[in-house]
Amino acid sequence: MKPIATKVLPTGQLRGTTVDPQRTLARVATVRGKGLMLGEEAVLEITPAPPGTGIIFERVDLNPSVTIPALVTHVLPKPRRTTLRGGDVTIDTIEHCMSALAGLRVDNAILRLHGPELPCGDGSALPFVQPICEAGLIEQDAPRRVFRLREAIVVEDEDSMIAALPRDGEGMEISYDLDYGAKERRIPRQTMVFDPSRSDYSTDIAPARTFSLQEEAEAIWAAGLCRHLTVRDALVIGDNGPIENTFRFSDEPVRHKLLDVLGDLYLAGRPVQCRIVAHRSGHGLNRQMCQRLLRAMKAADLAESLVAGQAMDARAIAKVLPHRYPMLLVDRVIEMDANRRAVGVKNVTMNEPFFQGHYPGTPIMPGVLIVEAMAQLGGLMLSQTLEHSGRVAMLLSLDRVKLRKPVVPGDQLVLEVETVRANARTASVKCRATVGGKSAAEAEIRFMMVDSTEA
Repeated sequence: MKPIATKVLPTGQLRGTTVDPQRTLARVATVRGKGLMLGEEAVLEITPAPPGTGIIFERVDLNPSVTIPALVTHVLPKPRRTTLRGGDVTIDTIEHCMSALAGLRVDNAILRLHGPELPCGDGSALPFVQPICEAGLIEQDAPRRVFRLREAIVVEDEDSMIAALPRDGEGMEISYDLDYGAKERRIPRQTMVFDPSRSDYSTDIAPARTFSLQEEAEAIWAAGLCRHLTVRDALVIGDNGPIENTFRFSDEPVRHKLLDVLGDLYLAGRPVQCRIVAHRSGHGLNRQMCQRLLRAMKAADLAESLVAGQAMDARAIAKVLPHRYPMLLVDRVIEMDANRRAVGVKNVTMNEPFFQGHYPGTPIMPGVLIVEAMAQLGGLMLSQTLEHSGRVAMLLSLDRVKLRKPVVPGDQLVLEVETVRANARTASVKCRATVGGKSAAEAEIRFMMVDSTEA
């Protein structure tokens, strides 16, 4: 395997520091083959991307093409694999590729896919690791945004468990316990610890292939999946071990489980410094852990923003929005990423005028006002762009509105909006309101941009 290529950083903020730089590919890496589940021919081009891009997939076989960020918020639950969804478009079986990107420390890349599913090769991460290493990796003049976990997170489901624990060492250490139970003798209990500072992902983890017991493989085949594979192509374990195949490692199954965990958790959007302990965890439980990690990241980012004073106060908000008390429901904006994403705060106090008549004995903030607060933040974000300068966002429609929990005096309502699509006249955003990290409301809102004199 060709060593990973690097280059000296240009003069910039990373020189003379101990912060690891972001990395991307030196040139395009191409992977071809059939998908694991669907068996359709696919071509994947892993292309370099600027600092801060992250990992983004693009279905280039569609017209127009569809981009889907590699984030757990875009995951569609499916059995035995990890699938991304953007609208009606899906990309199947991304976990082996994501594991390769995580294991090789690729921070930024655009993955252009021609087909509905990534090529699978032999069911390991090697089909992605080898082309990436041949293309080489380069360091970029921007620091990695590593999230350091401060508090333990545990997710359980019956006899399965995955936990994330604070760790002093660098990177993500993963300990996996694969246990099918005493009655299952075809795969004995296997445990393994992967520490990126002491182990080589390319040789210790990447070659481990996906596997199944014989009856599991037969059920998958009967369901119309993996019909292009034979036991010589896939690792199927029968009464006497692999059928017409051999293990690459004596503990290859647990190594592949580690591979999957690493790929699934990279959907948090950035590296996490922690220790992962997993027992019989699969894609579903991994996804739940990734969601919890993402929430912890957002809470930490929110606290950091408040401390740093990166905010837009009520006076600045009033200069953009046409609302005034008591209908101005955004107290503070703490994050604004152009027309892509915004985070704001509404502090709910006992002095709110609506509490006088809305369940006065048990004050609850009206759900329509929570939705209005999210809409105001969305309109504020859209009105801030140069294209919409001098225009305001008027609400056109609401969809998929869900009120998750009551909001009461003393709560701090954290509002988040993310653009789904936008043009010169209309825009759609996805909104979420939380209290203490727990969801209070969700909605998808569509706006029309109009001149401020028309509002």
